[in-house]
Amino acid sequence: MTKKFLRSDTPRHLKLGKRRRKLQKWRKPRGRHNKIRKKRFSYPSSPVIGYKKPRNKSFLVNNKIPLVVNNLKELERAHKNNIVIISSKVGAKKRLELIKKSQELGLNLHLKEKKHGA
Repeated sequence: MTKKFLRSDTPRHLKLGKRRRKLQKWRKPRGRHNKIRKKRFSYPSSPVIGYKKPRNKSFLVNNKIPLVVNNLKELERAHKNNIVIISSKVGAKKRLELIKKSQELGLNLHLKEKKHGA
């Protein structure tokens, strides 16, 4: 799993993310005496290029090549080394048809839950 970089003082203040996972985002430290910016020993590390994934692994999903599908014809072109992602533009009725067909063909399906509202 990749390293989780957090903003400094997230465990200390509610508005920065204490017990609020959504607010725990990385922000570059810009303070004059900030120890994280100065890369002091035993302080959290900041993200640098060395933490990046290898380029040949960066687009894989569960070590399989993703294939975005809009209809049944595109679904039939999928292979065992693909992971099928149903496009967000597909409606509920067609989405159910695509899910059933992918289970019949024995394909891996990557489902994302749609967020309704804000």
